[in-house]
Amino acid sequence: MQITLKLFASLSHYLPKHAIRNEFQLEIAEGSTISQVIELQKLPIKLIHLVLLNGHFITPEKRETTVLKENDALALCPPVAGG
Repeated sequence: MQITLKLFASLSHYLPKHAIRNEFQLEIAEGSTISQVIELQKLPIKLIHLVLLNGHFITPEKRETTVLKENDALALCPPVAGG
């Protein structure tokens, strides 16, 4: 099954070469959770602060149990500081 994975700010260093802007299509197994996708992509969990699934915030405690569906859009953002 296929999802769209979007990586923002410093996480963009983990984008594959075929990514368009900040996103790419990713083939995953049915029943995969958000945490499994993060692990399979070898993304540093400590750098992932904000997780959006189809534009809806997913709390850290729900990332291990939220199962992705075909054509979902998963966006990952690191902590951001400004000033």
